[in-house]
Amino acid sequence: MDRFRQEIVEALEAYVPITSEEIDQALEVPPDPKLGDYAFPCFPLAKALKKAPADIAKDIASRFTMPNVTAKAVGPYLNFFIEKKAIAESVIKEIQKQGETYGRQHNKSVVLVESPGPNTNKPLHLGHLRNILLGSTITNILRFYGNDVHIVNVVNDRGVHICKSMLAYQKFGNGLTPEKAKRKSDYFVGDFYVKYAQAEKDHPEYEQEIQQMLVKWEDGDPETIALWKKMNSWAVEGFKQTYKTLNFNIERDYYESDTYRHGKDIILDGLKKGIFQKDEEGAVIADLEKQGLGKKVLLRGNGTSVYITQDIYMAKKRQEDYKFNEMIYVVGNEQEFHFKVLFEVFRLLGWKFADSCYHFSYGMVELPEGKMKSREGNVVDIDELIEGVMEIAKAELKERYPELAKPELERRTKAIAMAAIRFFFLKFDPPKNFVYNPKESLSFEGETGPYVLYAYARICSIFSKLGEKPGQKDNAGHKGRQGLQKADISADLSHADLSLLTTEPDRKLVTTLSAFKDIAEEAAARRKPSLLAHYLFELATAFTEYYHLNPILKENPELRDARLALIDCVRTVLKTGLNLLDIEVLEEM
Repeated sequence: MDRFRQEIVEALEAYVPITSEEIDQALEVPPDPKLGDYAFPCFPLAKALKKAPADIAKDIASRFTMPNVTAKAVGPYLNFFIEKKAIAESVIKEIQKQGETYGRQHNKSVVLVESPGPNTNKPLHLGHLRNILLGSTITNILRFYGNDVHIVNVVNDRGVHICKSMLAYQKFGNGLTPEKAKRKSDYFVGDFYVKYAQAEKDHPEYEQEIQQMLVKWEDGDPETIALWKKMNSWAVEGFKQTYKTLNFNIERDYYESDTYRHGKDIILDGLKKGIFQKDEEGAVIADLEKQGLGKKVLLRGNGTSVYITQDIYMAKKRQEDYKFNEMIYVVGNEQEFHFKVLFEVFRLLGWKFADSCYHFSYGMVELPEGKMKSREGNVVDIDELIEGVMEIAKAELKERYPELAKPELERRTKAIAMAAIRFFFLKFDPPKNFVYNPKESLSFEGETGPYVLYAYARICSIFSKLGEKPGQKDNAGHKGRQGLQKADISADLSHADLSLLTTEPDRKLVTTLSAFKDIAEEAAARRKPSLLAHYLFELATAFTEYYHLNPILKENPELRDARLALIDCVRTVLKTGLNLLDIEVLEEM
């Protein structure tokens, strides 16, 4: 459809006194398909042509000529109707030719995506899960558009919050290890973070001990450093196991412990140059009053770093490492103020990449039982969530297919469970909060991952039932059953007579198919994976409705082949889209 749109713009330019860019901006899709495929409002032409918009529309419609396109005046609008045959042939032929690269672009930008930014004092929880799923999906979408995208991570492995779990282990650990406790290593560290929160209620003096521990750490105290290294290694090893489960691949980790001192150097240099100032308590600050952001502490009065200190250096380091065109920080919306301040500090420092930094903000995830609070110990971690969803999925599969072999049961269980989680998390606009309901996400009805997976599997089932190679004859010249191989389907259907796809359901499914390129492009430009998730549900729904209306395998051979070609393209686009969401397709459900 985008090809026809461009051709209409170019053809219309000969009839109107405005530029092709202005025509393209004004051209719209009518709300009712009966009004055409595109519509051009003639209001902007009235002054120049000194005619009423309705008269202008009539005049142009009477003279407009373009292959496969008819122009009709509808009041002040010039509506364009594209021949159904031309649309079907254009879309289907392009998908058949390009396959899973349909819609791919070839940009050259270097983009960094920061995700998930864990703290080494507790395991990864639902908030991190949303971060990872958004980060990996936006990476896939931007790569699909030809960008050179790299996932980088900041590991927050120092500071007051890290010292809390360290102090608790120091007081209550008694030499216990994850192995001895038979506990996943990051969970083991998180247990002591919870213990600190509980103990602090009766021991407020622990807060002072935490501050002393941080100073000792920054001074390189051997005992403190040894404890820190041990507990950090436990946390990071646990993270890696979770990343593996999610098939999430981080290209480079940047550790706060390696970067914060360099950040201090930048701040102190800025202080000497008068970019930053000291307040009455001796803290180094950035005065952002003019920007409406107040005064931000960059170094405490005792000389220790704050969170923003390492972020400042890390951006500079990443620009040196990657020469990025864009830096995307995937971080929750509770940090929106932080990033406004951070980017303004970049500008104060005169860093040209300041305007290339973008905060990909996202909202909270809650469970039906309520919010998560990690320090109270009632957080639902990623591993526990995945395990719980897989248990539900496995139980339902056993009920549906009691004879299913164990290896296949395990494979389908994992694919369906992960599809359910990923799709549910990604279908919401990033800024919005939502409640994750595991049972709802696993439903085969409604806007869910399993529903879209089932549409794909159903198309595969149609082809698996097809025992006759479309249009092919045996050695005697008679049509017969040829034991069709799935890999040969697309090639065999490349000569189908697509002019037979003339019904309204045909047109609707073709039009929905053609929208993929625009949706994927918009999802990349607006950084909104939710647009792609909604589109895949729409395409799956359009196919399901189409299949109920058309008994494809019972049609005459010519119409059957044309409709097989159409649904084969639906299968291709569904697979491409699901893969962009990191969802594995299943040929059988």
